[in-house]
Amino acid sequence: MTSSMPKPLLPVVNRPIMEHVLRLLKRHGLNETVVTVQFLASLVRNYFGDGEELGMELTYANEEKPLGTAGSVKNAEEALKDDAFLVISGDALTDFDLTDLIRFHKEKGALVTVCLTRVPNPLEFGITIVDEEGKVERFLEKPTWGQVFSDTVNTGIYVMEPEVFDYVKADVPVDWSGDVFPQLMKEGKPVYGYVAEGYWEDVGTHESYVKAQADVLEGKVQVDIDGFEISPGVWVAEGAEVHPDAVLRGPLYIGDYAKVEAGAEVREHTVIGSNVVVKTGAFLHKAVVHDNVYIGQQSNLRGCVIGKNTDVMRAARIEDGAVIGDECMIGEESIVQGNVRVYPFKTIEAGAFVNTSVIWESRGQAHLFGARGVSGILNVEITPELAVRLAGAYATTLKKGATVTTARDHSRGARALKRAVISALQASAIDVRDLENVPLPVARQQTARGSAGGIMVRTSPGVPDSVDIMFFDERGADLSQAGQRKLDRVYARQEYRRAFPGEIGDLSFPASVFDSYTGSLLRNVDTSGIAEAGLKVVVDASNGSAGLVLPSLLGRLQVDSLTINPGLDESRPTESVERRRAGLVRLGEIVASARAAFGVRFDPVGERLSLVDERGRIIEDDRALLVMLDLVAAERRSGRVALPVTTTRIAEQVAAYHGTQVEWTTTSPDDLTRVGRQESTIFGGDGRGGFIVPEFSSVFDGAAAFVRLIGLVARTQLTLSQIDARIPRAHVLKRDLATPWAVKGLVMRRVVEAAGSRSVDTTDGVRVVEADGRWVMVLPDPAEAVTHLWAEGPDDTSAQALLDEWARVVESAGR
Repeated sequence: MTSSMPKPLLPVVNRPIMEHVLRLLKRHGLNETVVTVQFLASLVRNYFGDGEELGMELTYANEEKPLGTAGSVKNAEEALKDDAFLVISGDALTDFDLTDLIRFHKEKGALVTVCLTRVPNPLEFGITIVDEEGKVERFLEKPTWGQVFSDTVNTGIYVMEPEVFDYVKADVPVDWSGDVFPQLMKEGKPVYGYVAEGYWEDVGTHESYVKAQADVLEGKVQVDIDGFEISPGVWVAEGAEVHPDAVLRGPLYIGDYAKVEAGAEVREHTVIGSNVVVKTGAFLHKAVVHDNVYIGQQSNLRGCVIGKNTDVMRAARIEDGAVIGDECMIGEESIVQGNVRVYPFKTIEAGAFVNTSVIWESRGQAHLFGARGVSGILNVEITPELAVRLAGAYATTLKKGATVTTARDHSRGARALKRAVISALQASAIDVRDLENVPLPVARQQTARGSAGGIMVRTSPGVPDSVDIMFFDERGADLSQAGQRKLDRVYARQEYRRAFPGEIGDLSFPASVFDSYTGSLLRNVDTSGIAEAGLKVVVDASNGSAGLVLPSLLGRLQVDSLTINPGLDESRPTESVERRRAGLVRLGEIVASARAAFGVRFDPVGERLSLVDERGRIIEDDRALLVMLDLVAAERRSGRVALPVTTTRIAEQVAAYHGTQVEWTTTSPDDLTRVGRQESTIFGGDGRGGFIVPEFSSVFDGAAAFVRLIGLVARTQLTLSQIDARIPRAHVLKRDLATPWAVKGLVMRRVVEAAGSRSVDTTDGVRVVEADGRWVMVLPDPAEAVTHLWAEGPDDTSAQALLDEWARVVESAGR
């Protein structure tokens, strides 16, 4: 939509968004306006001219290069330096009371007043926190759900005094909320926030663009509609010709000189632009049609956007969420499926079935990344076509000629998808090192040896019909949030790089991968005392790829070991909770009968580890974390331990007893990895079988944790049950509550309000600490309509009471 038109010129009910903004300014007596322009600036100038038609005075400040939100205003300083001025976006639809905003600014004597509003989903906006007087306390740009503790966001509308220009450098990119406002607050300048009532929609996505049309038609926003309301909600502009036998079901809008023939049906939330022709039998529902479009007989348009000068021929069907660019031709009886993008000047042949975008690749997706990379049902949500597009987008974020390491688990589905990934990488001028089937930690370690990144395809843990496509950075760690967003943007824009014939990437298969991995592991992790201790251990490889590395590892460790379930089972690439539990029970029986020191059970990809003590009793994952922490801290006597904030505070007692300290992280594995990379970190874990051994790696690694554990037990000469017995019992309870996306921001605001004067920790989500040390944590899930709650107390009863109390707070906000 914006490839051939700047966004402020996109029509909302047949008027550019920016025209609605200018009319709002005029209603509040703001007649002198400077328009900062860059992309397709001439189109903006040509449309609005000097503002005479609107009864305003418009001048233009042209950016030669992007200067950021503050830099672009600095570029217009000459026209603004004499008096207070208002800054407003040309592409956000609003009807805020600007007069009251300016009054507030003057009353407070503010240097800057930020106009705020409440939104249901604050993720895409900058959160702003203000005190009771309205003074701004904190800005947070583009938060994650773990950082959301308010639903009050920055609308990008500001009232400012000219002195603010002293804080903006000229001719360089500068951002208001990222650069200028924090500096002002640091110096104690008066920066206030005004919470506006009324309508505000940041028109930045297809969904918000279509929603804005519907909101205008529903009267949710006060703007001028150019036309006559011939019946309730049915607006028809001057010169439009609507046949009496056409069916109109408002609210809808028909633009000037449009023609709607007999038998056509135009339904709710449809906007028809100027000079549009709608032929007999056509059906339109929630469709936004720009100017000069032809809509043929029996065509069917639902929830789509049609660019100007496009022809939609007879019986064509365009589904919900599709966007057709300017000057396209959609052939007879063709079908354009939902969410497909057809870029400008394209032709869809008659009878074609289009389920991928017409540019050079297919459609984007709202949220690519979940907790385990990109996940979904094999051959339903995650197809070879999707794998190709994802790999192509990832390759586009890297330099030509870079090397990417690929790997998979032992499932057939992962093998098929990995081949698609390799083809796409090579076709994008990327050299590929393919490890084939290896444990996940081996894939990470090998990626860190000279690759620009890595891709691992595996079966989703516990979900045998789903797969995860995991992306690594150059250190073998999961892509950071910033890296994920970059990949997301390239994928959504479908702008993939393709190699010229001489640039096609190479494919190699490195040799001795397992020997290289085990050699490096044994060089970096302390194994002293193992040979002398004469330990016997039982190792369960779970019929997964973890078993591939064990022969090389156990042989060089010089430990008496019994390995069970070593063979690969392609039919079982993952395991259910029940099967895992049964496996641990069986492992315990073997450990007890063999009189072994302990038993370990790897997950199928070798990333996580479960423990059984010398008596054959299962040590639950949260207890295993404390046992490992106790062993490591007792030996090291200094340093830091990385743990997520959901971990029991008994971990703090264990660490402190041995002279170490805990660094609390978010629940995101990449945050644990970040702390794990720091020099003073001696250990990390997530309480779910994931352990970080920093002297070898900053990511979860089952084999490294196993080697570390053998060495610790050998040197301490204590059994796991003895260590477990000396650690106090923890009482942490967890609950998940269904929470609609639309109220997640409200939920977190209510939680902060309910906390009152109690201590609040916002490391991840909101953790409220009671005076007696009990705590509860509320965290919105980043990928699902769920809010997670954890509570800890001195016993299960008190933890349960705390959990119940805060569950009521969360549920009351969601009603």
